[in-house]
Amino acid sequence: MAKDLGIHETLELHELLVFKNTCLTKSATLSGMAQDNELKQILAADATASKSEIQQLQGFLS
Repeated sequence: MAKDLGIHETLELHELLVFKNTCLTKSATLSGMAQDNELKQILAADATASKSEIQQLQGFLS
């Protein structure tokens, strides 16, 4: 699939991948510091979604 992408599209996918990695790191870090159970659940759900989205983006680049 990466062969079908233009240079600008590849760079934009890399930018999205960096952003989603940052989101995952932030959710995982804040989840450990959160005291509210509902907030922990929201952060855990966000981390799970971010992992899935990262895998999808990596699939586009490989």
